[in-house]
Amino acid sequence: MKNKKLFLVLSALAVTSLTVTGCGKKVELKDGAEVAVSVKGAKITATEYYEEIKKNNITTLIDMIDHELLDESYKTDEDENEAVEAQINQIKNYYGSDEETYKSILLQYFGVNDEDEFEDMLRLEYKRNQAVKDYISDNLTDKEIEKYYDENIYAEVKASHILISVDVADDATDEEKEEAEKEALKKAKTIIQKLKDGEKFADLAKKYSTDESNNEKGGDLGYFDPNSMVDEFKDAVVALKNDEYTKEPVKTKFGYHIILKTGEKEKKALEDVKDEIIEDLAEQKISEDNSFYYESLVKFRESKKIKWNDSELEKSYNDYMDNLIEQSKK
Repeated sequence: MKNKKLFLVLSALAVTSLTVTGCGKKVELKDGAEVAVSVKGAKITATEYYEEIKKNNITTLIDMIDHELLDESYKTDEDENEAVEAQINQIKNYYGSDEETYKSILLQYFGVNDEDEFEDMLRLEYKRNQAVKDYISDNLTDKEIEKYYDENIYAEVKASHILISVDVADDATDEEKEEAEKEALKKAKTIIQKLKDGEKFADLAKKYSTDESNNEKGGDLGYFDPNSMVDEFKDAVVALKNDEYTKEPVKTKFGYHIILKTGEKEKKALEDVKDEIIEDLAEQKISEDNSFYYESLVKFRESKKIKWNDSELEKSYNDYMDNLIEQSKK
């Protein structure tokens, strides 16, 4: 693997960088003044080589640091293996299994030479994601968790629906699409009027609903978590009382729904869903603000008491991370 090869070259540098505190110092290389390479009489010393690496390869050192910290804190397990395998297969399936094409894609888009290097990169990113989620989770407040519970966790509900799809061809004109929307909406409103006139919901579902998975069952969806539905459907069903139906059609990407709520279980206690809430909140924070990801990694490394013996190297690291955080906010 690429990182393993680099580790052999730079391990001595990383060890010194991680173990001794210094202010305004430079790391001392063993036999640093000795010639590493001679080219037509010119001499390149190990010290010169180190200085060049220090300026241009801060990401390599960060990868090495994270490997040391994360491989110890997050042991490889079946979940990691499955996630990495899935990502590799996704690339192969998308771009084809031709070996040369595959290698070209890995180099062009991921900067790695072969699948071993790609796998190493994916495993490191997987562990970084775990560390970020754990750091955010550990720093969530009870107030944040309770607020999410109150606003986003629902009891399972039982409902039936009648779906009126918008029947239009893929190549339809805007005018044709608009007309189909009007027809679907009109039909849905007609069905609601039939309900008001006393006709049975199940009978109307069997006759009119375009959802073939449940129309013969009177539109019965059984019990479900409202969060498993699209937002418009979720919002409508949680607002209903038992045995109440929507008085206006509910529009979603699937068409127009008339929804009848027929039951509701007791909401789970906070303690029973706390782990789920914490994971959701961590993912939410990252998706809403990418800077959380990099800031969390910085905090994670700080928590491991990394110490620097080369002040220039430390500055390069800080500048690099500050830039990542700043760019992620844009």
